[in-house]
Order: sequence, then C-alpha cells, then structure tokens
Amino acid sequence: MSVWVDRLLRDGRVLRGVLFEADDAGLVVGERHADAPPPGAVALDFAVPGLGDAHSHAFHRALRGRTHESGSFWTWRSAMYRAAARLDPDLYREFATAVFREMALGGWTAVGEFHYVHHRPDGTPYPDHAMELALADAAEAAGIRLVLLDTCYLAGGIGEALSPEQRRFGDGDAAGWLERWHALRETLAGRSPLVTLGAAIHSVRAVPRGDIRRISAELPRDVPLHIHLSEQPAENEASVRAYGLTPTEVLAEDGVLSDRLSVVHATHLTPRDIELLGAARVHAVFCPTTEADLGDGIGPAAELVRAGVRLAVGSDQNAVVDALLELRGLEAGERLRSLSRGRLAPDLLWRIGADGGYGSLGLPAPARLGGPLDLVELDDRSLRTAGSEPLQVALTATAADVRRTVVGGAAVEVDAAAVARRLGEIVDGIFEEDA
Repeated sequence: MSVWVDRLLRDGRVLRGVLFEADDAGLVVGERHADAPPPGAVALDFAVPGLGDAHSHAFHRALRGRTHESGSFWTWRSAMYRAAARLDPDLYREFATAVFREMALGGWTAVGEFHYVHHRPDGTPYPDHAMELALADAAEAAGIRLVLLDTCYLAGGIGEALSPEQRRFGDGDAAGWLERWHALRETLAGRSPLVTLGAAIHSVRAVPRGDIRRISAELPRDVPLHIHLSEQPAENEASVRAYGLTPTEVLAEDGVLSDRLSVVHATHLTPRDIELLGAARVHAVFCPTTEADLGDGIGPAAELVRAGVRLAVGSDQNAVVDALLELRGLEAGERLRSLSRGRLAPDLLWRIGADGGYGSLGLPAPARLGGPLDLVELDDRSLRTAGSEPLQVALTATAADVRRTVVGGAAVEVDAAAVARRLGEIVDGIFEEDA
C-alpha cells in the first residue's frame, strides 16, 4: 500500500511530495520524496498525521440534542444510564459502527473506547464477550483504528454498591475483571491490525483502592491504562473524606502513577496534584467540548505541560465529533482561564492531536517509520481556512474541512447522509420508551 501527499504538515513544517509505503499491517515501512503519485497510490493534497481520539463513550452519542438545555453532570448521568439500559450486542454493533464512521468524517483516525457496558442489564454475562466484540466489529466495519479500553467499574461511589442502573458494568472485584480481561485479550489476539486491547479503571470513586492497586500491578506493563480523574469537585470531596487524599494523591500513594497511565479530564487539580502527575510523565486527556457542555470546568492544561505531562484530547460523550474543534477548544479554554492568548502554540496542538492521542492509546506516532500509516486530508482553501498559514489551520478548520481520512494506508469511505439517517433512526429507537 502506498500514499502520496503533495503537502504534509509535520513537525511544524510543510514537506512536499512525500510518498509513504506500508506493509500488510498498515505500518509505515518506507518514506521518500516523489514529485507525483505512482500508479495505484492514494493521493492527498494537504494532510496532517492521523488524530487520536483518546477518550470516547460511543453510546453517549445517543444523548446529543436531548440533554443540553439544563441540569447538571448528575442529571445528565441519569439520562446516560437510560440509554445504556437499551443496549444489546446487535444494537451496539450497529450504533457504534455509525458513530465510528462519524468519527472518520470528523477527522479522527484512531479512537480509545472507554467501555464499561459489559453485561446484560441484570449483570449476568453475555456469552463470548459479545458487547466487546460488537465494538471490534464496528471499528473494522467503519475502517477506524480502535484501542478498546475495557473498563473496571465496581462501585456506585466510595463504599457504595453498584446501583441497579450500574449492575451491567460490574465484574464483582478486580480478580473477576482481570480474568475477563485476559480472556478477552486471547479472543482478540490476531483478529485485526485495527483493533487492540487496552484497559481502564473507571475512577477512584468507582473502584476500591485495593482493586486499583491489584489491577495496576497485574496488568502487563505494555498495556495502556486510563482513569477518569477529578472531573467533578464532588469526586475530590468524596476522596478526601474517605482517604484524606485527593484522587491524584491516592494514585500516587498506591503506586499507580506512571508513564503508561492516562488521566481523563484532570479538571480540578491542586498544585500538588499537578506536580505528582508531571513527575510521573502521565498523559492527561482533555475533552473540551464535553467539559464545556456538562459545565465541568476548565483544566490546567498549560500548567500540566510545564510540569511534564503529555496532553491528548478526546470526544468523550460525542456531543461533538470534530477533532479540530477539540484541539481548538483546548487552546480556547486556556485563553478563557488565563485571560491571555497563545497558551498552546499551533504546532503543539497538532502534536497533541497526533502523537499525544496515539501515545495515550499505546500506539506509535502516526505517519512515521514504524508507526501506522494514518493521515487526515484537510481543505486548507475553504471558506473557513482560506488564507490560513498551514500551522494555524488547527485554529481555523473544522470537521467540515476534512476531505478524507486514511487508516493503515487505506482511504476510509463514508456515506455521510446514510450515517446521519441511521444515527437518527437508532437514537429515536433508544428513546422511544421515554416518549
């Protein structure tokens, strides 16, 4: 497989006439200059390395346009539980396929799916990892790269049992989750170069400390591990009441902080939290459109970068599926918080989207030797981008300017109208009983 790019924006500069060659796994095995595309090559005009969505809950897409008018994070969560209750493997396969196709249209080439809807609504298991395989099937059908972040979710809060709405998320304890995770890894082994397995701990409030320690210690060291962290002040308050420590301090004391860990949101942090996260070289995954929609707050992105944290972005609840708007939202949040401009330079934003997103998911950097041949072609002469300097397209483009995505050397083909029509039908069906 080969892909030729007339103008490649990488490492802060535009490279002309770049020809990539990929192996059967879609990894870059050659890169050289060529004045024109060879026969059979995918030809792109202006492109950037693939952008990694480091935090997604695909089924939250059902809430778009139905939960925005008022309420809080906690009232939104009640609606989310109602949507989760409707899912079964067949519906989830079809729904996630449509969402992943929307992601490809929105500029994402890889997604980390933070997945906890494991079992039937009463908590009994489906046979043969049916919900997990539904997501793997969906990614393959959509042509997007998936890191399935299979999530441990054991408690309804610190010291609280799972609620009836949460029963299908749980595995009893860390031992039960680890047993299922290892069996799932065997099931997925060798299935597709597009699908790999990662891991996640839902949060300090949803997994007891002893189970967090065990999961961190017993997972293979090369497996990326994600956790929601300090998304809400209430989470911090509960942790301090129970342990006398912030969630970050809990993870530090229990030996969980490391360079394979990604902390999601990281919104309400103390100076000490920032210091600990930076010293461990964690990734922090910000989800600007979700954090704004839910009124969560604006996290200290610039301070985390200065401390040594590596940033990534994600679509989270998928109320917006637009890689460019997430990157722009990261810088916009910094400007609103600091009352100053230019907090995260455009070149850094591109690296956060590509290397940061892929690194958070345990993937090699895209569009480089040894990494996935994943690219996003953009229209840099549209009504939004005309006249933009190449680097500053990160601050002017939106998903409307995505011409094509390339994953593993193959151009992803998506019928946008068909995806929109099917998404509408599925969401209407999910909420039919609430009408």
